[in-house]
Amino acid sequence: MKQKKFRVRVMKYAHNLWVNAYGTWSECVKQAWNLYRLALRMREDVVQFLYRKTNGQFRYAFGTLKGLPAGASLNGKKVTKPSYKTMAYYDIKKQAMRCFRVEKLIAVY
Repeated sequence: MKQKKFRVRVMKYAHNLWVNAYGTWSECVKQAWNLYRLALRMREDVVQFLYRKTNGQFRYAFGTLKGLPAGASLNGKKVTKPSYKTMAYYDIKKQAMRCFRVEKLIAVY
């Protein structure tokens, strides 16, 4: 059963993108797979990626999820369950937890 959980996560990302009028279903699924692959890579190493901030600026981020303690906090709040609207990561340059809206991801390097 544990092997199928990644598909559920991808489909939840895709559904959230589709409900928020991101685009067609196929575009939403592609973006969801990009988010899933980004999360996998961040669990292993530092990853550079690009997303658009809510104020319209672009941010080149160096983020990771490797070595984070269980229950790491984001802006004073504990991150206990996955959110399919945002993706949290540890920013290497700022030395702090950050997050971005999933529809704002542009590229992963």
